Amino acid sequence: MSSDAKDIKTNQAETVGNESVGDKLGYDKDSKERLPWEYYLQQYQSADPEEIAQRLGISYDKEQKLFMLKFLGTVYFISWPEFEITHEADDMGFYPLETMVYARTLTIRFLLNGAASSGTGKFKTYREMPWGEVYLRQFDGRCIKRLAFSYGNRIKDFQAIMEHIHCVPVAHGDIAYQLEIFPGYLVQMILWEGDDEFPPSSQILFSDNFPVSFQAEDMAVMGDVIIGSLKSFAKVI
Repeated sequence: MSSDAKDIKTNQAETVGNESVGDKLGYDKDSKERLPWEYYLQQYQSADPEEIAQRLGISYDKEQKLFMLKFLGTVYFISWPEFEITHEADDMGFYPLETMVYARTLTIRFLLNGAASSGTGKFKTYREMPWGEVYLRQFDGRCIKRLAFSYGNRIKDFQAIMEHIHCVPVAHGDIAYQLEIFPGYLVQMILWEGDDEFPPSSQILFSDNFPVSFQAEDMAVMGDVIIGSLKSFAKVI
């Protein structure tokens, strides 16, 4: 996805009454998240929703002006041009696209620049991606080490969460599950349990089609969003 927003220094906020969209989403004034979000929102509002739906292979209701997009197992309805989000009733109990700033930013970037794609069945580490050295240290700290620290000694808790969100078990490590973050884009989360001699460890693998729609910074944020969501899902089991 494009990183044009890094060069954006000022943008007029889209307002609803006396409150900007950035305010509604909880961005602090002049925060590093606020200006990129308002830039993406302006791009979204000027985009052709039918082109988005066709490019991503997702449904768009012209009358209600709603996209239907599945994210982490839940079907969401996303309005155009407002980018207001609701979900289809299910048993998840937590809905990251309605509450998590970074999940919303990741999703609007996917709608703007992503494409429908399926992997070949092969999975790659973050390092093995074309831009694998970019943000590698951040990805390792925010995602790989965080996953191991959070669940490496709590395998049963990890299993309960992954089964709650209907992930598919895969034969890696001591325990591993596969989830679909966006349609056609698969992530495998792998854990090795710690013991008296070795600390717990983890790995995160991505289906090999991720470079079609995502750049390095997207995937670093993505791992953060997924692991943050697991903690919230645990509270509703």
